[in-house]
Amino acid sequence: MCSHHDCSHCGINRRQCMELLSMSALGLGAMATATVAAAENRAEVSTADVIDAKKLRPAPEVRMAAAFLEQPRPYWLGWPGTTYDLDAHEKEYAGLLDQSAKKLGVAMKLAPKPLGDEAALGAWLEQVKAEKPHGLLVMLQHMQCWKWIEQIAREGIPTVVFAPVGTAFTGHVGRAARLPGVHVISSLEWPAVEDALRMVRAKRRFEETRVLWIRGNERNETVMDRLGIKVRAIPRDTFNLEFDKQPVTSEVKDVAADLRKRADKIVEPTETDIINCARAYVNAKRLLVAEKANALSMDCLGMVSAKLVPTPPCGGWTLLQDQGITAGCEADLFGAVSLMLTSYLVDRPGYMNDPVPETAKNLLIASHCTSGTRLEGFDKPAAPYIMRDHSESSLGVAMEVLWPEGQPVTLVRFSNPNELIIDTGRVVSNVQTPPAGGCRTSVEIAMDHIEDCRDVKGFHQVVFLGNHRRILQGFCELYGIKYVRSPRLSTFADGGVV
Repeated sequence: MCSHHDCSHCGINRRQCMELLSMSALGLGAMATATVAAAENRAEVSTADVIDAKKLRPAPEVRMAAAFLEQPRPYWLGWPGTTYDLDAHEKEYAGLLDQSAKKLGVAMKLAPKPLGDEAALGAWLEQVKAEKPHGLLVMLQHMQCWKWIEQIAREGIPTVVFAPVGTAFTGHVGRAARLPGVHVISSLEWPAVEDALRMVRAKRRFEETRVLWIRGNERNETVMDRLGIKVRAIPRDTFNLEFDKQPVTSEVKDVAADLRKRADKIVEPTETDIINCARAYVNAKRLLVAEKANALSMDCLGMVSAKLVPTPPCGGWTLLQDQGITAGCEADLFGAVSLMLTSYLVDRPGYMNDPVPETAKNLLIASHCTSGTRLEGFDKPAAPYIMRDHSESSLGVAMEVLWPEGQPVTLVRFSNPNELIIDTGRVVSNVQTPPAGGCRTSVEIAMDHIEDCRDVKGFHQVVFLGNHRRILQGFCELYGIKYVRSPRLSTFADGGVV
């Protein structure tokens, strides 16, 4: 939750903000101890009142329609060729489709037999229009079926085209892939088709999400263009007033104990800090339930600078992120939506960060105080972490998450609902603070194909483990989102550039 430029949401500039933080650190420390003491005097709640964070994650209905497209048999002098066993491949791909749909919770309706002529295609499209599925999947079994893709795309339903190798040339794929709302897979790799189902599921998750935008004094609700996310603005004081009421329950104590147990080391945080971290986490869950919401983005730094809470929520946000619940910093709405994208599309937490160029080594440092630990997936083992305080205020708990060196990463950032920045790179090292300043989790990244680290696009980009460029671009193609990347420069032998 480290800030940048002016703390405009606080009404003061960054220098004034940091002076306030340093002057008030001791006072807030005493405030932290006092609030814990008061909270311990409140009645315990029963285990039946414990909120399962994972159940706050949207689980919408996802319906898709699928069909094989072929030409009248027998084939002669046309790809995929007379030696291609149509029945065997239809059976194979239908079986794989059934497995993937069940795995991802997608209700898939496959046409009972291949569509082999205009009449069969027309009847299927009439049925599709009546049933209004969330996405279509068509699987080609002859090169002459490409003539039907434009007709299918005109229905306006996001369409995935699976063309096994032998059913397409570059011209077929190039033309169809540029149709609005169409994503083409020309491959024998079935996981690419399963990823397409994830795209449709992710969009449905966006449509069923309400994000709490905790800032200012207003209360209202809007719907975000294209993605369909409901954005509910609530006054900033809502969180701190509810935090003050949050008792030290058995759940709070258990969460605090688990944080201590799993940490590689505890450096600055006190027992009071760790208890308050757990209280912030439990308080956030209660607020999400009360507002019927699935995610949040809060003006956390402004709240700390105004001495409204005794602890930044960094550690609590890490706990939410690890369970698939987006918890964004600094009321950066599109930062939160970018976090949501990694969560909903590839089922792993992202890490919203401040980008710092390391010009001596030409690296990008992604630096912030809130990173998830389950970097490989919500159901995978956690990365190691050191329990630190929030670096800008010396308060509370922030995890220094140690990212795996040498592993690929992807960086994404919604500039707006219609444009997504996509870049990739590789983890080089974890930067320690001190000797460096900045935030507790600081990850050095060697960017792919970017000549100058100063040219990396965006601010508060979201970093997540793995190279996921293909699935991100496919999502953009299905839903009409422009994707861009940081500039790449080509260098001639004589030193000139183009």
